[in-house]
Amino acid sequence: MSSASYGSISLMMDEESDYKSYLDHSPRDVSLWIDENQVREFADVRSQIYAIREGKLLPYLSDPNFQSYLPTIPAEVISINFTWMSGNRKTYHYSFEELRSFNRSILFDPTVSINREGIIPEEPGIFKVTILCSGTVPGVSSFAISLAITDNNGNNLEGTPIRMRLKKQCHGKQSKDSNCHAKCLNGGWCNMDSICECRRGYLGKFCESALCYPTCLNGGTCIAPGVCNCTNGFQGLRCEGGICREKCLNGGKCDQKDTCTCSRGYYGPRCEYSKCLIPCLNGGRCIGVDKCRCRKGFAGLQCEIILNQRDTEHTRKKKKSDKRKFV
Repeated sequence: MSSASYGSISLMMDEESDYKSYLDHSPRDVSLWIDENQVREFADVRSQIYAIREGKLLPYLSDPNFQSYLPTIPAEVISINFTWMSGNRKTYHYSFEELRSFNRSILFDPTVSINREGIIPEEPGIFKVTILCSGTVPGVSSFAISLAITDNNGNNLEGTPIRMRLKKQCHGKQSKDSNCHAKCLNGGWCNMDSICECRRGYLGKFCESALCYPTCLNGGTCIAPGVCNCTNGFQGLRCEGGICREKCLNGGKCDQKDTCTCSRGYYGPRCEYSKCLIPCLNGGRCIGVDKCRCRKGFAGLQCEIILNQRDTEHTRKKKKSDKRKFV
């Protein structure tokens, strides 16, 4: 997963108070999100997750690999609450084009608590997507949700329909286990049916698997809710960053194992080469092929000219004067 995609996922998880403050001072447009309490059912994080914000589809939804980074929904979660609003700019219509399980012997087709077609409410409202296990066959099943959003003229909101393919774990029928108490892991406990019930952040028949959201990247392993153990050569909360044995130079960043992403004007395995054949002087930076950006007080193709204060002021006034001529 690219660092840009990971950044998009991080940005969508904002504090609720920040969003309410934003809404109070700005015209509102269509938005769709999962609230903080619902997110905590999947992973032990306090965040909202936005799909649409102020009329814009969040860019992470366009990442073709995004859905592979989502956690499997635990069997204990039977529904997901979404919050949405159209705002006061336009009237928006919605249509659930697809609600389908890919293995009905494990998981029934998803259902929604509202009509499959209608108008999005102007003020924040909640609808529920229910995902029920069949209760007969254990396993993990994928399911699809497709949501189209259009304005009064029938124009699709840019980036929609939203097509999501998610996964849910189902336990199926389980016989009572007299030794259940000894088998439940990670703080799980036996219910009256001698079946393990898991603490938030864990799933599996015996609560053996932890949940990390976003999931651990680059081969990392989720060892506790929200905690990743990274493979050699990677670091970060989700193992999203690389470790370079040799430091990246000239402002380059280590994004993958022993791989530098260079700033503009530089190239090479460690960003050690400049695209300026003649080096920039006096602290100037190469920003393109033979193009330098000079520090304040310097000028010239290679920043070789030292300007005194009077020259600097004259140059600034001349630029303003030149702009006025073309106004």
